[in-house]
Amino acid sequence: MIMDIYSTLADGFVHIRLKQTYVRYFMSSEHSRQSATGASNTFIYVAAALAALNGLLFGFDTGVISGAFLYIQDAFVMSSFVESVVVSGALVGAVVGAAVGGRLADRIGRRRLILVGAAVFFVGSFTMAVAPTVEILIVGRIVDGIAIGFASMVGPLYISEISPPEIRGSLVSLNQLAVTVGILVSYFVNFAFADGPILALAQDVVGAAGWRWMLGAGMVPALILGVAMLWMPESPRWLVEKGRESKARDVLARTRSEDQISEEISDIEETARKQADTDLSDLTQSWLRPALVVGIGLAAFQQVTGINTVIYYAPTILESTGFGNSASILATVGIGVVNVVMTVVAVLLMDRAGRRPLLLTGLTGMTLTLVGLGAAFLLPGLSGVVGWVALVCLMLYVAFFAIGLGPVFWLLISEIYPLKVRGTAMGVVTVVNWAANLLVALTFLQLVDVAGKPGTFWLYAGLSIAALAFTYSLVPETKGRSLEDIESALRESALGGSGQEAFGSRSSTDDD
Repeated sequence: MIMDIYSTLADGFVHIRLKQTYVRYFMSSEHSRQSATGASNTFIYVAAALAALNGLLFGFDTGVISGAFLYIQDAFVMSSFVESVVVSGALVGAVVGAAVGGRLADRIGRRRLILVGAAVFFVGSFTMAVAPTVEILIVGRIVDGIAIGFASMVGPLYISEISPPEIRGSLVSLNQLAVTVGILVSYFVNFAFADGPILALAQDVVGAAGWRWMLGAGMVPALILGVAMLWMPESPRWLVEKGRESKARDVLARTRSEDQISEEISDIEETARKQADTDLSDLTQSWLRPALVVGIGLAAFQQVTGINTVIYYAPTILESTGFGNSASILATVGIGVVNVVMTVVAVLLMDRAGRRPLLLTGLTGMTLTLVGLGAAFLLPGLSGVVGWVALVCLMLYVAFFAIGLGPVFWLLISEIYPLKVRGTAMGVVTVVNWAANLLVALTFLQLVDVAGKPGTFWLYAGLSIAALAFTYSLVPETKGRSLEDIESALRESALGGSGQEAFGSRSSTDDD
């Protein structure tokens, strides 16, 4: 009910006179009816960058708790179990958000769900910032997590559906870039409000502890995202699906020529007709099964290969190799910088090299660096040179993740599902991703106790090898292909036609 009310108000707000006088001109066909080159691409880049703020919320929430938690421990009396709930509460909420987000995206639209998610994240951040008890703090963490569950699914979905095929890969990858930027920003926010003049100035205004400012800072990007998306259009594919072709044409006119618009509308309508009776149960039908297997497999492998052990526990890992506290924190910032830089590289390569080459290269590198990291903990004297070896392995591991499994997973799941169930399918896959994330977060320390650090990292290396084999055997290449073409190949593969090679074959070819 609350979501529907908020969505209705937001939808009405975009039709106020300000939009009629300014934004309607900006959307007019005379202004933007041209091919997807030059100035017309400005809209796509702006819309994609704004939608990618969903990823920034995701990354910020992931990283900010690592610094805030050091001070939360002093503010409340908590058992070790309650401490783990405080840290993992957002992951629990994210599973819930992802579970319902897919259906909401198909029901109320991609844009409205982004608006709802921004509002929920704002409320969650505010709740954490003012929490008088640990119970209220946990509620705020869960609320924030629900918003992250929405954001991690709907951001890539929205970008993929407004983007021309030739630049879709790079634009969807902006979402993963924003995740890494959000993590890095959270590290700097933690540093700023841990101590020093910024915290002193903030406390002169409002006498709140530093950790409250850290967690409350999430309200800023949520507010920016919510306000900015009021002026962004709905996904043209969703509009056609709902029978609103004229509005879909207005959106497409900003980035396509007249011929391209007619062709794309025709393709979307044909796809929608084929899927008129599709529902959630169709996700288990034989023709959709290959896409579901690919999505769920990549969702699980992205997490169980250990990336969030580095994000959550990098300072702890580095301390055990001989680094001091301050050196460990500084090195963690360095890892965040590597993550951002290599994600930029992935964005630049996505529509040139293709999805599969980046995945295969990244997973190979992750395997080798995890083996090296495990070996470092077997050597005597875990300080000095060996500590630096561990740091280099961590940075290289993050670098290989950032050019492969990090951004490519989110791009692929936004491409390979049919329009009618795309939101629902992405919701299912995102639930698996968050559930695997929660599993890794809750089991890492226990694994270290049982198997030791070498055994733990070698387990992740073994899972990386499994992910490599899975990718080589089943993951398709989608570079340069329209979403309708990808779906057509998926349908043909189920019939044993020529699409069998195009979808799910290791020898998938590129449409250059």
